[in-house]
Amino acid sequence: MARIAGVTLPNEKQIWVALTYIYGIGPKTAKDILNKAQVEPTVRAKNLTDAEISKISETISNGYSVEGELQRVVSGNIKRLKDIKSYRGQRHSLNLPSRGQRTKTNARTRRGKKVTVAGTAKKAVAKT
Repeated sequence: MARIAGVTLPNEKQIWVALTYIYGIGPKTAKDILNKAQVEPTVRAKNLTDAEISKISETISNGYSVEGELQRVVSGNIKRLKDIKSYRGQRHSLNLPSRGQRTKTNARTRRGKKVTVAGTAKKAVAKT
């Protein structure tokens, strides 16, 4: 059970896939890290030696911002946008998409569960 950057990596996955469980590391970055650390990407996480784990964690700590540090940077960037009241900051404040997506339909992930408003249905014509 390998722990790198405070994350327990899944044992049965190949190491290049297991590294993507760390926030801030995707498939391309994982392969770059393994090339720098000179570790075979297809070896399973449970078969890594302690030396390989230390090489990988050293490579990550020297060249990449991951996990808590990266999340602080991202939240700081969003806070800055809100403070200067930019358009993107306002969209973040209102929990709406900030990159130009439509909101009349779709955008349910960002806006949350649909809330039905009373009085929007068509009224039936009354007989006179």
